Amino acid sequence: MLLFYKILKVGVVTEPLAPGEPDVIEVAREVETKARRLLGRAVAIREVDAGSCNGCEIEITSLTGPVYDSERFGIHFVASPRHADLLLVTGPVTRNMEVPLLKTYEATPDPKVVVAVGDCARTCGVFRGSYAVVGSVDAVIPVDVFVSGCPPEPADILRGILTALDRLPQRSRRRDGA
Repeated sequence: MLLFYKILKVGVVTEPLAPGEPDVIEVAREVETKARRLLGRAVAIREVDAGSCNGCEIEITSLTGPVYDSERFGIHFVASPRHADLLLVTGPVTRNMEVPLLKTYEATPDPKVVVAVGDCARTCGVFRGSYAVVGSVDAVIPVDVFVSGCPPEPADILRGILTALDRLPQRSRRRDGA
């Protein structure tokens, strides 16, 4: 009872979205609509950090936080590539992550769709030329969409996911009803 009294007394303490942020909500709604039309359900995303500085991961994680709350728009992050409709890959591919990235790609069911997030995923960024880096993501696996930025904003990541959904064939529901 004390908790409810405190909530009533304090009121809403969250800040409203910034002026540009409602655009993010519109893009998220477009992702939800397109996923439902193409898949008949929410889109399942497997995120793979192939060797980034974690800047892109912070932005991706913010999509699942209370401000963007991507889950309410049917954007689910899954733990297994076998359950994924789309791979979201960040960073340049390091030598230690080359084989795991390939295995993740191979374990993802067809049709495979890959979104490479951040400048490092495309050009290796500041890591270019390092002895520890194999190369960009498209040097290891096929990439459908690149999302530019260091790191890209959540709205840009959502736009990349929306563009990637266009690469899925119509009604690509899995035959086993999953």
